[in-house]
Amino acid sequence: MLKPFPFPRRARLALLSGLLAVALVLAGSPAGAVLPVGEAVVVARERSGERTLDLTIDSPAVGARVKTRILLPPGFDDQPARTWPVIYLLHGCCNKNGGWDRWTALTDVAEITAGTEALIVMPEGGAVGYYSDWWNGGRGGPPAWETFHLGELPPLLAREVRAGPRRAVAGASMGGTGALEYAGRYPEFFRAAASYSGRLDTRLDAAAVRRRLVDHGHDPDAMWGDPVAQAGIWAAHNPCDVLRNIPAGFPVYVSNGDGTPGPLDDPNAPFDALEAQFEGMAEAYVDRARRQGVAVTAHLYGPGRHNYAYWEREFALSLPMLARAVGAATTVPAPAGEVSPGPGQPRGQVEVLPGEAVLEPSAGE
Repeated sequence: MLKPFPFPRRARLALLSGLLAVALVLAGSPAGAVLPVGEAVVVARERSGERTLDLTIDSPAVGARVKTRILLPPGFDDQPARTWPVIYLLHGCCNKNGGWDRWTALTDVAEITAGTEALIVMPEGGAVGYYSDWWNGGRGGPPAWETFHLGELPPLLAREVRAGPRRAVAGASMGGTGALEYAGRYPEFFRAAASYSGRLDTRLDAAAVRRRLVDHGHDPDAMWGDPVAQAGIWAAHNPCDVLRNIPAGFPVYVSNGDGTPGPLDDPNAPFDALEAQFEGMAEAYVDRARRQGVAVTAHLYGPGRHNYAYWEREFALSLPMLARAVGAATTVPAPAGEVSPGPGQPRGQVEVLPGEAVLEPSAGE
């Protein structure tokens, strides 16, 4: 299998030159195609409140105007010469408006990060973009979400909000898939990664991924091709497969519920089969990562369904690890809701696998 192009090196060159008009030749991309030459351009900026900045970006990679929401760090306006580390926070599936505002609409992410000295970047990723450059029958081309996020966005962020080269990535559901996919494909580009209820083995139930595409009006072969005929493409975007590229000691946080109603659910809510399926994937990923020497913090917390109430809590629990990895000072408020135990764990305890420090439970958990 061909390896992904050496993006971190190209990113550094792009940042030094101030140019993004580069043909990114994705040697390991599904199509192996040259993407259109062009520079992503900010066409609108909207600042609301002290910290929220929304950018509308004309992206050649996506072939459309897309949005990115940024939560600015404390002291951003008072330190105009300072560069800032970046924490990408990726959204989940199926929002037809792009998903870039889901974290702020459905969680208290602004409050959680109010004491974190890093840019919290929430880019649009498409309703079912799966954080990938689509195969499109071998033609490549738009939508190329990976190229937007990792090629076009970093130099743009450097220009707009003084983003530096230290990055971590986290996400929920489809965003959790994307976070560990990106970390596995480009481990030198990120310093830590976190997944909250992500689909961590996209090949285990390929039919479900393909149904999502059909549900949103896409050809099921458009993204990664046929699971058998293009098995190499599927593997190249599967977190469980690209895990082998993550080096020993790399910090990773993995969390998941078991699908039964938990402390943040209506007690009369039905069993969530999707969350239960993803728990099995999380367990397999954690076991494999442990044997590989990856610095995994696993929080398989038992009762809990597939929703942002849990992902808000898990982001708060993982934020110290993410911030530490990028060198950002942080003060994190106690997450809402009791931390439920995973199998064999005392209530409130986060399982720690080799290589990762304990995240002490906050007061009131």
